[in-house]
Amino acid sequence: MNWNSILPAMLTHLEITFLGVLAGCVIGLPLAALLVRTPRLQRVVFAVVDALQTVPTLAMLTFVMLIFGLNDSTVVVTIFLYSLFPIVRNAYVGLTSVDAGTIRAGRGIGMTPLQIFTMVRFPVATPMILSGIRLAIVSALGIAATGVFIGAGGLGMLIWRGIQTRNTVMMLSGAIPVSLLAVLFEYAIGFAEKKLTKKTVHTGGIR
Repeated sequence: MNWNSILPAMLTHLEITFLGVLAGCVIGLPLAALLVRTPRLQRVVFAVVDALQTVPTLAMLTFVMLIFGLNDSTVVVTIFLYSLFPIVRNAYVGLTSVDAGTIRAGRGIGMTPLQIFTMVRFPVATPMILSGIRLAIVSALGIAATGVFIGAGGLGMLIWRGIQTRNTVMMLSGAIPVSLLAVLFEYAIGFAEKKLTKKTVHTGGIR
């Protein structure tokens, strides 16, 4: 199997993965911020995202397929639904982990709620937010590989064709890139988390 076959499949795989996780960020991060302001919604929102996380991948793909059909969109939506759990939970934990004294100090010097959020809560929460995104991406890479069962493209197609034809080289040409991508994003985003965590600890307070 040459790179002329692997590269397009890898690009499709990454596109599906990032579109799903991006949608999770666009919805999940504002939702987490909303939960900080309206605690009454916490139980409902967390109950929903927790329930979504318990649905098996193939079952979720089947449910979503009934609406979006046999295509890449079904996998993107499925990844989006699964991404909500780590993104919303981690962002919420990060945003609520700011010391209450720091928040009071911000109010005391006249900072508006928006300024407190953008200059105090968000910088402190950034490492936790990145952690949630990291978990979502690593999980999404695996989910995208199962999208072959509902007609989606990506590296899962190479794995499935290899299984059908008993072609070990073809199977590995899909499995190895998926594994390497997962390891790459795990360490790259994890490295960024550690750097930002150290920066937050050293700078601290209100800037």
